[in-house]
Amino acid sequence: MKLLIKNGRVVNPAAQTDDILDILIENGKFARMGKKIAAAGAKTFNAAGMVVAPGFIDMHVHLREPGFERKETIATGLAAALAGGFTAVACMPNTDPVNDSGAVTRYILDRAKTAGHVAVFPIGAVTKGLEGKELAPYAEMKGAGVRAVSDDGMPVANAGVMRRAMEYAGSLGLVVIDHAEDKNLTGSGVMHEGAMSARLGLPGVPAESETVMIERDIALARLTGMAVHIAHVSTRLGVEAVRRAKDQGLRVTAEATPHHFSLNDEAVREFSTSAKMAPPLRSEEDRKAVVKGLADGTLDVIATDHAPHTYEEKLLEFDRAPNGIIGLQTAVPLAIENLVLKKKVSLARMVDAFTGAPACILGLGNRGRIEVGLPANLTLFSLEQTTFLTPDDIKSLGKNSPFLNRKIKGAVTASVIAGKLNVLGIGTAAK
Repeated sequence: MKLLIKNGRVVNPAAQTDDILDILIENGKFARMGKKIAAAGAKTFNAAGMVVAPGFIDMHVHLREPGFERKETIATGLAAALAGGFTAVACMPNTDPVNDSGAVTRYILDRAKTAGHVAVFPIGAVTKGLEGKELAPYAEMKGAGVRAVSDDGMPVANAGVMRRAMEYAGSLGLVVIDHAEDKNLTGSGVMHEGAMSARLGLPGVPAESETVMIERDIALARLTGMAVHIAHVSTRLGVEAVRRAKDQGLRVTAEATPHHFSLNDEAVREFSTSAKMAPPLRSEEDRKAVVKGLADGTLDVIATDHAPHTYEEKLLEFDRAPNGIIGLQTAVPLAIENLVLKKKVSLARMVDAFTGAPACILGLGNRGRIEVGLPANLTLFSLEQTTFLTPDDIKSLGKNSPFLNRKIKGAVTASVIAGKLNVLGIGTAAK
């Protein structure tokens, strides 16, 4: 019933802590934090050389169940989340049936209880059937356990519907999460519109496809006074729009994905479908803007948009293959390598983007920080170890990732979920 984490570098942004400390956990809760704690009978884990942070939260994943279990199940998705160091995930509603009712929400939560230790927070649909017309029953879904609403890959095109969604959700304390994309501008585009798309002869998606909708959502946040969260911002113009909204005091938050801050559209050069996603990988200028947005807090959150697909689906021609890549097991190493070790984003800001920021946006009051009396959830990682993942190391049913079979500097080493220690290190090697 006692666990003592010794000698770790505790980074707890909520309390502005960054120090070598011990953490004592009793009965699943934080009991003490300080120097050289002694606790008779406690199981001890030596975290020397590791960063000890609040439990990481991924607020944008696709667990696919119900309906698409050939791509992922709740059990396999949570196994991947655990291996990636996450202690909680929020899952999108584009399942079959769509999560647009209390019944589907309860099904997901019931399955999650037996599927793994990682906590699941369902996100309900904005509109019934993701059709963009009639609002889903938010009060019913909130009563069943949803933490936000989103139509995800089917953005709400009708501004009037979006306004009513923000007002209804806001009155219940829920945030609307928008996949900001004007499908009319996207058209038949399959990658970023630019020099690379022209060279490859593939139809492109202009940056304005994203920014037009971001600007619309910001206008509605101004009109309603309600909150909106912009998913996976991928463009310089999008980052700048969110920054202006925040400067105006509007209730606008946003996220970035590891693939959008790690790669640019050069990754599509060989027509690899593992580099096909929505929004697409953008220009190097856009990638740098996303990194800067994370550094200064314009982009609040790092979220994976974990989107598993079958091998056969991703084996299709580039323009026919589905969008999306997996990300739960590569997110933390990619953030360490491309943000922290390159000195583009501070360690505390990176940790906050995985912890306090998503907890605040989703209203997860007892998560995202280390505080005596709260449930003990921690993520431990190394800035020195290296991650090398093969398809066999991936716990997800999907193996669609451009980051496999390559070294990534940084590694998740362990986690604590509700006081239970999980020693990880899958696919990691010492310095």
